[in-house]
Amino acid sequence: MKKQNPWAVAALIPLIAFAAWVAWPTDPAVIFGRQITTHLGLDLVGGVQVLLEADLPAETDIPAESMDVARQTIEARANGLLGVGEAVVQQAGDRRIVVELPGEDDTSQAIDVIGETGQLEFVDLSNLSNSEVSALIGQTIVTDYPTAPAEVEEGQPVFHTIMTGERLTQVAAVIDPNNNYAVEFALDGEGTAVFREYTSQNIGSSLAIVLDKVVISAPQVTVAIPTGSGVISGNFTAEEANDLAVKLRYGSLPIPLAVVQSRTVGPSLGEDSLRQSLVAGAVGLGMVMAFMVLYYRLPGVLSALALVLYTLFTYALFKLIPVTLTLPGIAGFVLSIGVAVDANILIFERMREELGWGRSLRQAIDQGWERAWPSIRDSNIATLITTAILFWFGNFFGASIVKGFAVTLALGVGVSLFTAVTVTRALLHLILDNIKVEDRLGWFGVKRGEA
Repeated sequence: MKKQNPWAVAALIPLIAFAAWVAWPTDPAVIFGRQITTHLGLDLVGGVQVLLEADLPAETDIPAESMDVARQTIEARANGLLGVGEAVVQQAGDRRIVVELPGEDDTSQAIDVIGETGQLEFVDLSNLSNSEVSALIGQTIVTDYPTAPAEVEEGQPVFHTIMTGERLTQVAAVIDPNNNYAVEFALDGEGTAVFREYTSQNIGSSLAIVLDKVVISAPQVTVAIPTGSGVISGNFTAEEANDLAVKLRYGSLPIPLAVVQSRTVGPSLGEDSLRQSLVAGAVGLGMVMAFMVLYYRLPGVLSALALVLYTLFTYALFKLIPVTLTLPGIAGFVLSIGVAVDANILIFERMREELGWGRSLRQAIDQGWERAWPSIRDSNIATLITTAILFWFGNFFGASIVKGFAVTLALGVGVSLFTAVTVTRALLHLILDNIKVEDRLGWFGVKRGEA
């Protein structure tokens, strides 16, 4: 039997070094301009969870496309609010959306940003006096967008919308020359043409900026504006300007949503859960490694080393993707350690059988692997099929707990296959190709002539 190619072992060294660099906790890695950090879920770091439901009659048929657009819009808003891509937004059934914001502590602000429709309108107030315009600031008005209301209260005017926020191309919170917070915007080509025509024909008149039918400001047109850009002012605080920019930047919701339930998870509870989970994982890993060493001797030592590398590779992969770790996710990861050990046990038991039948150690390794591989393959495929079903269930019904468990378990199974196929086998050959062990079968827990 040929010796293991030394390059197979040497190739693991840069992989181990890279995984260690990514997983190192005190110095976050930066790859392609993205900081690689550990993303912890709501139950570990605390935060806000909001359950939204379509605010429409129960008999109303809601298109699946509208719910998906709403989910994507809310996800973009939530990530814009947090500043990072850690928000978990999932559709639950055909009418509900679950939003989890790890690290967020202001429930009311989160609801305001993610749940409002965010419909911006530019409304003509050219027929009103300055005092009448001032009286409308902060008030709810009736506009003719999308269509004129069939019934309007007596004496209540219907204002004309010249353009909506659909024409926005850029939105950002800024500080104006007067050192006040405002929202700067830019329009697309069609919006620019409408804006240019209106401002050129209505110099001296007021143009209301209306968000969800509420007048937030009504600047006076002093000159024609041909550029298609402008500033929304309204005595904003920094937080209010940023929230408005987020809502406008990521568009309006296609359907109205109402908050069904909201809750806040305290960070102290999350920290305690994380600490207990890490302790449980370390104890479980230590017990498994101790069993492998005591029962399988030298292969058990190598298996323990492979398990350490497996843990390193998996954690680095979690940070690279990234995977948002929750308590169920950590449980799935710990369970995958058992899957990794299971592969080694099958290989080692086959090796002991081959050694008992008089095979050489190198033959026992290769034959043990070949005979164990079908069982390892089938069991892991069955596990992956199960995780795929769990992931679909969690994604469809908004069960992030189930989804997190499925993701970490599936990734763990994939990495365990790699360590069983490559790492453990390479380590065995590294030892056996460099020392003579035919007279030391006891190192493998086998007596000569044992069948």
